[in-house]
Amino acid sequence: MTSVSPGGTTPPEPPPGGVGLGGTNVPSPSGGSASSRTPLADPPAGGESIAPDPPGPLGRRWLADLAWLPGQGVVSDVLIEADGDRFTSVTPDYSAIVPASSATSAPERLHGLTLPGFANAHSHAFHRALRSTTQADRGTFWTWREHMYGVAARLDPDSYHRLARATFAEMALAGISCVGEFHYLHHQPGGHPYDDPNAMGRALVQAAAEAGLRMTLLDTCYLAGGLSPGGPLPLAGPQLRFGDGDAAHWAARVTELGCDVHGMIAPHAQAGAAIHSVRAVPRAQMHPVVAWARRFGAPLHAHMSEQVAENQACQAAYGMSPTRLLYAEDVLGPRTTVVHATHVDDGDTELLGGGQTFACLCPTTERDLGDGLAPAQALAAAGCPLTLGSDSHAVVDMLEEARGVEYAERLARRARGHFTAEALLHAATTAGHTSLGWPDAGEIAPGARADLVTVSLDSVRTAGAADGLALEAAVFAASAADIRHVVINGRDVVRDGVHLLVPDVPGELSRSIHAVLGREPPL
Repeated sequence: MTSVSPGGTTPPEPPPGGVGLGGTNVPSPSGGSASSRTPLADPPAGGESIAPDPPGPLGRRWLADLAWLPGQGVVSDVLIEADGDRFTSVTPDYSAIVPASSATSAPERLHGLTLPGFANAHSHAFHRALRSTTQADRGTFWTWREHMYGVAARLDPDSYHRLARATFAEMALAGISCVGEFHYLHHQPGGHPYDDPNAMGRALVQAAAEAGLRMTLLDTCYLAGGLSPGGPLPLAGPQLRFGDGDAAHWAARVTELGCDVHGMIAPHAQAGAAIHSVRAVPRAQMHPVVAWARRFGAPLHAHMSEQVAENQACQAAYGMSPTRLLYAEDVLGPRTTVVHATHVDDGDTELLGGGQTFACLCPTTERDLGDGLAPAQALAAAGCPLTLGSDSHAVVDMLEEARGVEYAERLARRARGHFTAEALLHAATTAGHTSLGWPDAGEIAPGARADLVTVSLDSVRTAGAADGLALEAAVFAASAADIRHVVINGRDVVRDGVHLLVPDVPGELSRSIHAVLGREPPL
């Protein structure tokens, strides 16, 4: 089996205060660097309703049967210690070093395989309301989009908060400790701003806090209703809720979120930027979005080449592919993530990899919508760190997303063994967190954020795995249902498969979705 790591190499540390899009990726905690963003001590003005993520208990200790450690692989009998929201010490083979009789206090036992928290690098929380509805008939991406617009037309800050809280709680149950929320549902129906122009974004930030997740709010510039050979088309219908008029007004609104100089909105949340797509942001409007991201050292994301029709429209309007257009407008680089990159040619791949641009793949959504198969191995080999997202939430399961990358390559190449389990987990953890602006998360290492996910190895899906193959059992057989315990920032969020902050996640999902769709909830 050959292994193509999605992670690539780790470039040098950026200067203080973060870097722009032309800078470098931030080293991981095990390399000794700290986050380029320092969280605020208190929520900013205008965001007082946001519940800050309380620090984890001081002096916590866990003893993991098995843990995946950077540079060591899967190691047994690992003592993991944390102070507040940071790991302070990681000791393999602990029982052989410290006899049980000499231990001062018994650590908490973690039975199974313990991993770092997962990063969901691409999410549209409100799409969760579409699950099952859009699978009931035939269609294309474009007919699916009409269903999505129907849900978008119904939401307000309160209903969005309830739906997002339930969706983020489902993510926590699946081992996700951080979400990148690609947010473009900004205004009231018809496009009029709320009294607080960021009311919808603040609802998402609040929902993440209540569900126990960290978040990067990827506030999305969305200005056009499509792209024709003659140029951008105007927004219409539900799309009017997405638009700010132009990119300068978008930037002014996002700045009103009240983030600090590093883009932090609250201790658990930071702001990022997004260009929705080349269909929705005219070429002349891209620079202000790039400039805002550079100003705050913020992540910049963009949908790109998900559909052949998008490539054709871009070629007709601008005479080049979406990749080449984004390159020409200085969008690409090591702070940027392109989402999907399904239909890219060799020249596109070279540009993306040469700039160390992240490529976020969303296999369950791409399968559900019939998008096609992204050239994952070619992107990784070119230098693109791969990340993963659940996107439309056809399912919320990062292990399924991870193996989906490998399985798509098998279908495309009619051969097996393109990515190792370790490479796929790197995409789900370290690379994903870095792409969202949290480079100090995604590893079980001193100094890293204290996020842990424990996967059961004795379920009907994972039982019987051979010694030494726990990682393969988790990536290629386990599901979100096998996640037993989740610790985020040193705080227990899921214990024995139960969410501790949102006790009835299925009930909250059911009630919030039925309310949005105007249906009576089941008795």
